[in-house]
Amino acid sequence: MIRVQLPTHLRRLAHVDGEVTLEIQGPVTIDSILDALEARHPVLCGTIRDHTTRQRRAFLRFFACQEDLSHDPTDKPVPAAIESGAEPLLVIGAIAGG
Repeated sequence: MIRVQLPTHLRRLAHVDGEVTLEIQGPVTIDSILDALEARHPVLCGTIRDHTTRQRRAFLRFFACQEDLSHDPTDKPVPAAIESGAEPLLVIGAIAGG
């Protein structure tokens, strides 16, 4: 099982409490995780990735195993700890301001 932690505003939108667990068939990548997440919670389509380009939204970041994965290719396999379910994929809302 893949574990995903969403920021509060996306948890509220999807009506989920805590972590989301997903079953992924095939290679486990950020793309495959987000595809499964959006398939289970269609209301999240377009909130994490742009509808057309499928690029990460500017104020969201991906973290796993104390690493920022936000700029890695989204078709790259995630760390083994994510694939095994030992660690969650964190989707974090970035904070901007002066």
